Amino acid sequence: MLDPMDLLRSNLSRVRIPEPTNRIYKQECCISFDTPRSEGGLFVDMNTFLAFGKDCVGWNYEKTGNPVYLHIKQTKVLVPEDRPLKKPTLMAIGVDGGFDNNEPEYEETHNIVLLPDYVTLPFPSVELPEKVRLAVDAILLAEGAERKEQLAAWTAEKKQVSAYATNFQQIDNGIIIPSSGWKCCKCDKRENLWLNLTDGMILCGRKNWDGTGGNDHAIEHYKETGYPLAVKLGTITADLEGADVFSYPEDDSVLDPLLAQHLAFFGIDFSSLLKTEMTTAERELDQNTNFDWNRIQESGQEVEPIFGPGYNGLVNLGNSCYMAATMQVVFSTHSFYSGYFKNQSLKMAFEKAPADPTVDLNMQLTKLAHGLLSGKYSVPVTEEKDCTNAIAPTTKLKQEGIPPRMFKAVIAASHPEFSSMRQQDALEFFLHFLDQVERVHSGRPEVDPARSFKFGIEDRIMCSSGKVAYNRRVDYILSLNIPLHAATNKEELEAFQKLKAEKIAEGKEVSSDEIVRPRVPLEACLASFSSPEEIQDFYSTGLKAKTTAVKSAGLTSFPDYLVLHMRKFVMEVGWVPKKLDVYIDVPDIIDISHMRSKGLQPGEELLPEGGEEEEPNEPVADESIVFQLVSMGFNNFHCQKAAINTSNTGVEEAMNWLLSHMDDADIDAPISQGGQCAVDQSKVDMLISFGFQEDIARKALKASGGDIEKATDWIFNNPDASASSDMDATTSDTAPTAIDAGLPDGAGRYRLIGIVSHIGTSTQCGHYVAHILKDGRWVIFNDDKVGASVNPPKDMGYLYFFERLSS
Repeated sequence: MLDPMDLLRSNLSRVRIPEPTNRIYKQECCISFDTPRSEGGLFVDMNTFLAFGKDCVGWNYEKTGNPVYLHIKQTKVLVPEDRPLKKPTLMAIGVDGGFDNNEPEYEETHNIVLLPDYVTLPFPSVELPEKVRLAVDAILLAEGAERKEQLAAWTAEKKQVSAYATNFQQIDNGIIIPSSGWKCCKCDKRENLWLNLTDGMILCGRKNWDGTGGNDHAIEHYKETGYPLAVKLGTITADLEGADVFSYPEDDSVLDPLLAQHLAFFGIDFSSLLKTEMTTAERELDQNTNFDWNRIQESGQEVEPIFGPGYNGLVNLGNSCYMAATMQVVFSTHSFYSGYFKNQSLKMAFEKAPADPTVDLNMQLTKLAHGLLSGKYSVPVTEEKDCTNAIAPTTKLKQEGIPPRMFKAVIAASHPEFSSMRQQDALEFFLHFLDQVERVHSGRPEVDPARSFKFGIEDRIMCSSGKVAYNRRVDYILSLNIPLHAATNKEELEAFQKLKAEKIAEGKEVSSDEIVRPRVPLEACLASFSSPEEIQDFYSTGLKAKTTAVKSAGLTSFPDYLVLHMRKFVMEVGWVPKKLDVYIDVPDIIDISHMRSKGLQPGEELLPEGGEEEEPNEPVADESIVFQLVSMGFNNFHCQKAAINTSNTGVEEAMNWLLSHMDDADIDAPISQGGQCAVDQSKVDMLISFGFQEDIARKALKASGGDIEKATDWIFNNPDASASSDMDATTSDTAPTAIDAGLPDGAGRYRLIGIVSHIGTSTQCGHYVAHILKDGRWVIFNDDKVGASVNPPKDMGYLYFFERLSS
């Protein structure tokens, strides 16, 4: 048998010295969630720089033949109990100035290990070949691929100097601001007050989602006047950089290098002021610092933690709760449980994976499934928590959860929003996820677990001629409007509105326990989906003219898992997104048998095919728009293309399109019917979540070049726009077509098995939590915290997951 050092020298050709561009994994196994702190430590392949746990490294040797590994093992070090806690100054974890969290310290050891016999050589050692020493030093000094992503997720951006700070004119109203005793000019608020630096108005800040904060008077003042900058009173001290200055046009906290001058204009001597209010950043830090991450609360009660197979939490990677809540419910379904856990081992997935398993969706889904469902990582660890009034610290059990970093990187690779660290809509993520899974299984739909959510929808359209048309499509979710008029507690609501009016008149606020919310039965929401809807300006191929038609919808198949999306985000006056504050009464068992579409009935006559309202073969540009753009010096052909690609909306829209597409490679390509920009489905879904119809959302996005804000304005400015203009029906027979053939189908009775709830005023902020029916009881999954649910919020869900009953 070779001497260990001779064995290493004989394999030097399999050792690489990493270059700066190489991704080096050294904090987490690529196939499992093992880390250097796991019992077997972590093995870094010194040829590919991929990391593997003790159970997986042998598979990598079998697949690649790479025998040389750097073994990293971390062991917990006992630290003094009186170690002082550092107060964070950055919204960051594990960086200088970030959250300390009183994390235990670890001692790290390194060895060179040679497979297949696990021959071990200590590191550091002068006896090791120089190439090995250089390679290990480079690996240890490099920032790990996992760590880079973690730091990027948590490090807050520094405030920038406002573009408006040096060029706005202050108005001399004769206003002198006193050093204390401030009050909002429009209400009685004496906290959270902002001084507008243009005209000296003192106004209250924004209202928070839970009713606290101000009354929005400062932001309303900006909308009325356009005065850009305001400073929060109570944050101004001799240290002017610490003052909280907000720029409304930039929608961010900013620096004002001329703040001393701007304050002096209103008689403010900043050197004598004391701090009495937290800045926006400090309040955010305070909320995060004081939030007790180690407790799961439901109705104010601490919940019993649960451990074992299927009860594994997911570490929040930074606003990733939308993903955690969704994936917990997805892997509670039989289709995904079987597809990625029961019927596929980690080794099977690794053997099928490409050279880099970190970029393979099948591998990372299997890794996530085994992490969540095996129970390997859902083990209790003892946590000591200091109690101020106790003689000794209390001890409780918790689980650490697993970080789904590699899965998130893979599933978000084709989606710029999910690649960011911003909060996202759980519905959008669910649809994107199923789309990616379906793509992986293209050509083999019979083994596609996403298919268990898929179903067919049939629209029946009857025009005034009495003839009908049927259109079919498929979907993964049933998106439901919430008919507030169907609330079952109207008397209580009326009484509450009277009470609220009386309190406002007396200058008082309604307490949270006095608030009464509408209660709408789920049956009413389902009925609104199926109920007939009148379509204006429908082009009838039977009449060869536009007329009024009636559209109704039904399901052509019932999926194994039915997902109901409650359209809680709607547009209020001024097209401002608003979340409906409403309860949905959802029963444990529902029956949607009555929603099955009947297809063409005896005696019904189909609308004839073809003969649609004639449209030009080529799109035509509005001559007035083209003329005005040409007069500005633009190329005539380019102006035509700009007008067409903005659906002749207007000169400004066409010019904006032209300026942003002047350098396009196909700017001089011939104009064709298909020349308009493709519509991003995620943006369509966003507008649908606001309550718009899909066809209208698509039309608006086409007209606004894909900009959601402009699309919303377009819908507002075109109130007569309807789906009918783009939905002149084509006829079909009643036989299943390719679009919905082979979909799962069965009876219409379903049991509620999962709820994804949302806390907050917008899908782009707030928090998502999942409740899942497991082993006969409800369980709450709140990121890395898993516990027995005391009071599942069945009436507050955003997404409801139902499983079809077998009988």
